[in-house]
Amino acid sequence: MRLRNVKYARELIESYPNIVIDNPKKHAGLWRDVFRNDKSINLEIGCGKGKFIYEKAENNSEENFIGIEKFDSVIVRALEKAIIMPLSNLKLIRFDAYHLDEIFKDNEISNIYLNFSDPWPKKRQAKRRLTSPHFLKNYKKILSEDGRIYIKTDNYGLFEYSMMTLNDDEDYIIEEIMLDMYKTLPQDNVQTEFEIRFIKLNKPIYYIKAKLKGEK
Repeated sequence: MRLRNVKYARELIESYPNIVIDNPKKHAGLWRDVFRNDKSINLEIGCGKGKFIYEKAENNSEENFIGIEKFDSVIVRALEKAIIMPLSNLKLIRFDAYHLDEIFKDNEISNIYLNFSDPWPKKRQAKRRLTSPHFLKNYKKILSEDGRIYIKTDNYGLFEYSMMTLNDDEDYIIEEIMLDMYKTLPQDNVQTEFEIRFIKLNKPIYYIKAKLKGEK
């Protein structure tokens, strides 16, 4: 899908450094200082236009939330939501998540959300999938000992691939799998923009919840 260029995106992002954190590498290991509290930190990788991460932060004031997005023209839409009604427990980062371990350190993150990630269907693109061994290795570094990964996707290929890579990694255990999560919807589910669209099309939503095994 081609991204629409938002001409004012860079200027608006730079105008709100308290929401879209500039140079996130300098905060590695220090994100609780950014939030100015000791509350747990949750991370959505590929936050898109921000509906999910914004509502998560709005509904859970006792926790902190960070949304990562690679492109200015996408993250600016999430920023616009936060400008209208700011939340002290929400921050955004424009960054390539492939290098996630450069901006977070050991045990900084409690939960990771992967919502409708790009499936990168071609075999040569597998390393870009957010559940590839490279990403799972980085998640292990930054997740707390009881940290969890929550995955929602409409793409069966990515769902199957994610099950396989998580099963093959001895440090993870899959706690829950759903072939159609709307048959037994989790109580705390927050919909994304894509999710709303797919439900209207009667497409099944696949779901995985996994956690780290034992002590790190």
